[in-house]
Amino acid sequence: MELQLSTPALLFSAITLMMLAFTNRFLAIASLIRGLHKKYLENPDENIIIEQIHNLKRRLGMIKYMQLCGVLSFLLCVVCMYLIFIDAQPAANYVFIGSMLALLISLGISLVEILISTKALNLELQDMETLLQNRSSGFWFKKDKNDE
Repeated sequence: MELQLSTPALLFSAITLMMLAFTNRFLAIASLIRGLHKKYLENPDENIIIEQIHNLKRRLGMIKYMQLCGVLSFLLCVVCMYLIFIDAQPAANYVFIGSMLALLISLGISLVEILISTKALNLELQDMETLLQNRSSGFWFKKDKNDE
């Protein structure tokens, strides 16, 4: 099978959209970290804040590697197109495979980061549920005492 110039060029739009999504994740996490920093300074002993800090640090590292693999995939696509242009077909095939592998790794890391992100949201929901249960049980308890 002969690789044509248009084949790696098709990946450009996909990789560009993927990199945009990764950049948006990075910006969202940066904002969360800044907000969490303020909360931590106000209450450094709160357990949920410490758990979220560890979670965000891990996710930030993963986003760095997602972006790194995405850029590598992008660069390999450019090299592949150059190799096709100079009629180095066997080398172009291997470079294209490398580009696809880098893209696959980037997407795999993205999947894991999404799972970790979901865990972080569940921590927040769990904390809110606990607070709600404490308020509800306290409210009903006080109401029962007043009725007597």
